[in-house]
Amino acid sequence: MMTVRCYLAPSSIEGLGVFCHEPIRKGDVVWRFDDRFDQKLPRSLVETAEPVMREFLERYGYDHLDHPEFLFLDADEGRFMNHADQPNTDFKGADVGIALRDIPAGEELTCDYREFTFGELHMQPSRHRVAALAAE
Repeated sequence: MMTVRCYLAPSSIEGLGVFCHEPIRKGDVVWRFDDRFDQKLPRSLVETAEPVMREFLERYGYDHLDHPEFLFLDADEGRFMNHADQPNTDFKGADVGIALRDIPAGEELTCDYREFTFGELHMQPSRHRVAALAAE
């Protein structure tokens, strides 16, 4: 669950991204797993899900290095956080995301998916037609 005020907007990285409403200081917690809202789903659910649901879970679900038998799913904007090779947040602690530097209001929040992904990264195409909507 995001612990900072944020919003979704078109991202220059990919599709939609998460942007902060207010400045964030280095070391601030920007996200924390909250089992009251975020979900921890058995991987078997993904394998048996109908195709549209499986596509959604594969797109927005993520690994947890301490719990390989589960897929995790954020309840809020956190699911739209994009990957960056030089991110502005640190997710090495699997249940918390920390700002690596001061982040000004309006900047996109990014993370390095390799910090919590098993094996090779597989980027998927966007599910959102953000560019098409912006052009209309």
